[in-house]
Amino acid sequence: MTTAWPVVLVDGDVLLRPIRMRDQREWREVNRRNREWLRPWEATVPPPAPGMPPGRRPTYRQMVRHLRAEANAGRMLPFVVEYRGRMAGQLTVAGITWGSMCSGHVGYWVDSEVAGHGVMPTAVALATDHCFRTVGLHRMEVCIRPENGPSRRVVEKLGFREEGLRPRYLHIDGAWRDHLVFALTAEEVPEGLLARWHRTRRRDAA
Repeated sequence: MTTAWPVVLVDGDVLLRPIRMRDQREWREVNRRNREWLRPWEATVPPPAPGMPPGRRPTYRQMVRHLRAEANAGRMLPFVVEYRGRMAGQLTVAGITWGSMCSGHVGYWVDSEVAGHGVMPTAVALATDHCFRTVGLHRMEVCIRPENGPSRRVVEKLGFREEGLRPRYLHIDGAWRDHLVFALTAEEVPEGLLARWHRTRRRDAA
């Protein structure tokens, strides 16, 4: 199996491309401006087991090396999201599993300056179509904290199904947090998720 990596995905003003070492300065600037906006939803390092040293967040270069290695191994698709030529966020398809499951899960964040402009729904739709049509996955999941209204609106706009609650699923903002599971299978979007998203936007604009 292959993840067809590296790949660039484009729809209008939204572009997904592989994250690069030379993105460090812009990535840090976008994160700095959005620190308070992102803090309640970002993964944190959990307390260490007894007798173990405390964990540390990776540096930017360590993060990119890890993402590249996972992509080359067929387990991940790490993208930078651009909007009108500028970095606007990050989207990663992680936990790619083959065999009888053929699934992956999507995580993302977006610059608050472009939130509400349809950037992230478009990005998720692009990545999902790539995973279903090119990579060959069957199921995509998104796990979101119940309190994260903007992120929930992304998957609701795209028609992901809510499947239930995973208690204390991820360590976020200093504690183990519950997450809601949203999912979509390839059979549910035979015309493609991006086409369905375009149709929804036209309907809402009418």
